[in-house]
Amino acid sequence: MLKEYRTISEVAGPLMLVKHVENVKFGELGEIELGNGEIRRCQVLEINGENAMVQLFESAAGINVAESKVRFLGKGIELPVSEDMLGRVFDGIGRPIDDGPNIIPESRLDINGLPMNPAARNYPSEFIQTGVSAIDGLNTLVRGQKLPIFSGSGLPHAQLAAQIARQAKVLGTDSKFAVVFAAIGITFEEADYFISDFKRTGAIDRAVIFINLADDPAIERISTPRMALTAAEYLAFEKDMHVLVILTDITNYAEALREVSAARKEVPGRRGYPGYLYTDLATLYERAGRQVSKEGSITLIPILTMPEDDKTHPIPDLTGYITEGQIILSRELDRKGVTPPVDVLPSLSRLKDKGIGTGKTREDHADTMNQLFAAYAKGKEAKELAVILGDAALSDIDKLYAKFADAFEKEYVSQGFETNRTIEETLSIGWKLLSILPKGELKRIRDEFLDKYLPEASDNEQ
Repeated sequence: MLKEYRTISEVAGPLMLVKHVENVKFGELGEIELGNGEIRRCQVLEINGENAMVQLFESAAGINVAESKVRFLGKGIELPVSEDMLGRVFDGIGRPIDDGPNIIPESRLDINGLPMNPAARNYPSEFIQTGVSAIDGLNTLVRGQKLPIFSGSGLPHAQLAAQIARQAKVLGTDSKFAVVFAAIGITFEEADYFISDFKRTGAIDRAVIFINLADDPAIERISTPRMALTAAEYLAFEKDMHVLVILTDITNYAEALREVSAARKEVPGRRGYPGYLYTDLATLYERAGRQVSKEGSITLIPILTMPEDDKTHPIPDLTGYITEGQIILSRELDRKGVTPPVDVLPSLSRLKDKGIGTGKTREDHADTMNQLFAAYAKGKEAKELAVILGDAALSDIDKLYAKFADAFEKEYVSQGFETNRTIEETLSIGWKLLSILPKGELKRIRDEFLDKYLPEASDNEQ
């Protein structure tokens, strides 16, 4: 029998102070029973001697301190898991919201997970095809990697997230592939967009979706990504699936963390975020990876909107330290109508070399990737020079590079949100664009690949 306390001393916004408690732990779940029998849930935020500070999951409206009582449940937040989760939509604390039945769980898992022993980690090395050329061709995603997308408010990161969730797959394997999608602090319209897109394309059959809306409590927002990663760990390491986890938007998560930290009167760190923001983000990101002797894996794509498009803001800054690269969306490319507006030059996948080449993508992938990067960088420089000095100041070769840069953005990067390109199609488009340049300029590609793959269109030989 759970002990009940009638010692609520004050309620301030989402916080409530309960006095004279015994054996209550940090993070423990509780239930508040109101005078009329209504039950509301809470979680212990702080323990100070016999006093417990709890945060409510629901509104504090209507709570009468004298008539209400609190029970602590002796456990943290748990997620009931089973393979039946696939194809279902849940709220931020794991309750079905798709009018389907409750999950009959195989087990209940603590949403904080278990840390992965570094010695048990396997190195990411297998190519994941997202169908997006700017990622597959130039900033390749590898199974078990953490690759965030840095966006800005108003940029189409939601469409890109839905596209990757819809199209991603591991090539050359029979293993089952699943997507766990967590939307954190989003509007109802965005939630409706994601759910209807998943249903329209049939991707929902292999997906588990967690939706936390902007008007849900901050404490629920903090649990949402942990719910998603707990579901992913179960599918990956118990059911041997390759799981792609997409979290959007990490900025909303960090704002909720700041809100809870301020409510607890903690000393703020940079820009008002708690000093443990780095550690907290790491507890999420480091749950991705592969384990020795386990078939499954967790690949993580966190999406975050950079406040004021500032890469040095604490959230993208700390995320960059923990993860293996970043995909950056560009406002300038978005204005030009490039979709998705991926800015390939500052984007980086630190593990791309491990997932490409013979037997994974194709033998010429690394050479063409390096050549495309170099040629695009040179083309952008030529275009900037033309803006300052005029076209007349450009040499003939500079004009070819400028032409290449325009064609590269239009044909390679811009593909729309419905096009799903195979890696062979992506590589072929790269070769077609490189044929704009004289063969003598393609110094980063080995001769045998030039002879084998360069289209006949390259009549510019010099």
